[in-house]
Amino acid sequence: MDLLLNDLSIHGQFKDVPDFSRAIERVMQLRQLAKRFGKDLYCHKNLTQAQVTHHQTLVQVIQALEKSKGQALMQWLTRQGPYWDTNRLHSEDDYLEYDGGVVTDTALGEAAFGNMRGQERRMASLVPSSFEKSPLPVTWSSGNGESKVVDVRNHWDGDELETLLKEAPASLTSWEQLEAVCTQQFDALHFSGDCFLELRGHPFVDGAAKQVLNLLDVLQKMLRAFEGTGQRTALGQQLYQDHFTGDKAWFSDSSDAEKVDFRSELTFKHPSVAGESLFCPWHGKVKTPQIRVHHSWPIRANEPLYVVYIGPKRTKR
Repeated sequence: MDLLLNDLSIHGQFKDVPDFSRAIERVMQLRQLAKRFGKDLYCHKNLTQAQVTHHQTLVQVIQALEKSKGQALMQWLTRQGPYWDTNRLHSEDDYLEYDGGVVTDTALGEAAFGNMRGQERRMASLVPSSFEKSPLPVTWSSGNGESKVVDVRNHWDGDELETLLKEAPASLTSWEQLEAVCTQQFDALHFSGDCFLELRGHPFVDGAAKQVLNLLDVLQKMLRAFEGTGQRTALGQQLYQDHFTGDKAWFSDSSDAEKVDFRSELTFKHPSVAGESLFCPWHGKVKTPQIRVHHSWPIRANEPLYVVYIGPKRTKR
């Protein structure tokens, strides 16, 4: 479960700095509560430009706060994060709407899209605001007329959130835990024995681990999205369009130059056939840090899908 700060709950509604100070203090308490349970409260990199009062943006209001409170808030928003838009799930082409307004490129839109893709995401909102309600129904629409309403749970009360966090599964804290979860959860994929080996020794990054889970989830869904005739289902075709095509695709082939210059780096031991190897230039991408998920391609019905490598990018020049 991910918790995202609702940027839309800062919409110029505060009458003065003290009014905002009380509201943001409650949010900081929610953040500390989440940390007690190994969770983070994700924010947007550009949140400091949000309109807080009629005349002041967030960065201007922070300068007027008591020094220690202002420094803590500024450090979180501009240095520490984490930021949900670093490994965002939805693109600018996704149309997401709430209460008659477009919420694409907002935390609410991101949470709704994540929930639609099977990744639980919830909101933390400031009060008073226009978001003192739960759930928040978001409508996703595709270019071909398809639409879907997705409910996003919303939190502003510490006691309610604490109850939820006590019941939530424990967070991952190491690459070894990630490996154990992946091999158990994605039972349709064939992992090589040393698939996760090169992650060890690198600092664990929670956001990167979650994106690896997202990538593997797409691969497993793709593998299972075939008709009896061997053709992709509607879901399979949608996954292909969403994640394997376009400039912002999660998955792509290596360039022709990389295939020549890094052929040995892109060749891996065959997971199932001793003495044989697989050339796997296709990969899923994690931006921060640069992690790659190399897998066999193409994905076909009734054929194994091999995941041969999850680790730092191998084609760095």
